Amino acid sequence: MKKAGKIVIGLVCVGAFGVLMFTRFTKKEEPIEAVPNPTVVVQTPETGNIELSTGLTGTVEPADQVYIIPKGSGEVLEVYVNQGDTVQKGQKLFRIDNKQLDAARITLNTTQVSLNDAQTSVNRMKALYESGDISAQAYEQAVSGLSMAKLQYDSAKLNYDTQSENTVVTAPIAGVLEQFGVQVHDMSAGGSVAGVVSGAGGKTLTFNVSERVMKGLNIGDPVTVEKNGTDYSGAISEIGSMVDASTGLFKVKATLGDADGLASGTMVKVYVTAEKADNVMVVPADCVNYSNGDAYVYTYDAATSTAKKTPVEDGLIDSDKIQIVSGLSYDDEVITSWSKELYDGAAVNIQGSDDGEETEADSEESSEGDTDSSETTAEETTEAAETAAK
Repeated sequence: MKKAGKIVIGLVCVGAFGVLMFTRFTKKEEPIEAVPNPTVVVQTPETGNIELSTGLTGTVEPADQVYIIPKGSGEVLEVYVNQGDTVQKGQKLFRIDNKQLDAARITLNTTQVSLNDAQTSVNRMKALYESGDISAQAYEQAVSGLSMAKLQYDSAKLNYDTQSENTVVTAPIAGVLEQFGVQVHDMSAGGSVAGVVSGAGGKTLTFNVSERVMKGLNIGDPVTVEKNGTDYSGAISEIGSMVDASTGLFKVKATLGDADGLASGTMVKVYVTAEKADNVMVVPADCVNYSNGDAYVYTYDAATSTAKKTPVEDGLIDSDKIQIVSGLSYDDEVITSWSKELYDGAAVNIQGSDDGEETEADSEESSEGDTDSSETTAEETTEAAETAAK
């Protein structure tokens, strides 16, 4: 019995081994699934504009700003206004004790007396000359003396009027006293700044730029000013052509419209267009690649249905597009989508084309064929195992 049992076990083992080997050698190899060509999106270059803005810092100033500079010197006797007051042109601001005015008054009175004496002398000499009692030369000397006295009087009168004007300092223009700190008993020096009057007009903006930015600016270019979340618009009115020695930059001025909310002297954020390119060829920025600093794009070759690596020269770039200086024409189809299977000469399908649809259908049919083949192989293997067991 033991011997018969061993024989049965051996037969079972041999049968199992045979079934295993039969299944292994009769199983069909699964076909390798073909990798489909990448599907890409293409676009022709367009004509567009690119502007690059630069953020700077500027200072708001009055459009009309005039310094108050007294011509005379002396102690301040009276002050008629305060800082922040609105004044009119010619309005009195303060009066000084001008000692030169007293001297000018004495000189004027002296020349007035001399003029009167010269006039009296001429009148008397004229009567004598007409009666023949004096010579013509004597009469002419009297007339010359009168002319000299008249010139001296006119000079003294002009000096007195000037000193009178210097005694009372007036507003040079109509506006607001932005700076004014004159007090009674202060000493006012001629030629020194006593205050600043800002005109009632608009505001100006002053800011400094580098040479690179300066070259991209033009008179009339728009500027945007931001302060406390509020934007103000303006236009460039002046562009300096010389470098400021203190900053090493170029000074630029702009006029601001409707900027009453900005106080004079306020520091603001300024945005200007530093560089721009109008009516140039542009493509999406994401489709431009770089190799060792050289720019290139992939274009679609319709004749071979492949991708072609095309070197280009790029220009300005913003957040979504880039300028193409050379290397492309407006008829080129630029591949704007990315794929890891994309390389020079790679076969590609265009999204939405008939070739792309046929490729997808072929892939589905191949998948169905592979499924049927797998099912047939499994059935044949099962049948073979059952036969061997019997």
